[in-house]
Amino acid sequence: MDDVDGAWGRDRAERFLRNSRIPIRLGCHTPGGGLWILSLWYRYRDGRLECATGADARVIESLREDPGVAFEVSTNDPPYKGVRGAGRADLESDEDKATLRADARAGLRGRRRPRDRPHVTH
Repeated sequence: MDDVDGAWGRDRAERFLRNSRIPIRLGCHTPGGGLWILSLWYRYRDGRLECATGADARVIESLREDPGVAFEVSTNDPPYKGVRGAGRADLESDEDKATLRADARAGLRGRRRPRDRPHVTH
């Protein structure tokens, strides 16, 4: 994270990104020039937002064509809070799926698994 502007300083913004359990909303251009926004699990590490998806995902094609992105990580319930910004996507291979697994663990940490949810009958 390079520049920080807003009510939060760098430390608070980074703490929010490290501790949040919500997907990142990523905005980019499609190869045809349209706009697109999607949600991905992420982890914040070493000043970078790391996301992973399949090598054949449409977003990969879009980012190869135009790596410019905008992003937001924010809560959906009051009090609303979050971090947003813009930058460039760097695409790297994740052959062993280590980043994908780490993103999923980071996003789901502290949540109950579906089988652990209470079962309610009528």
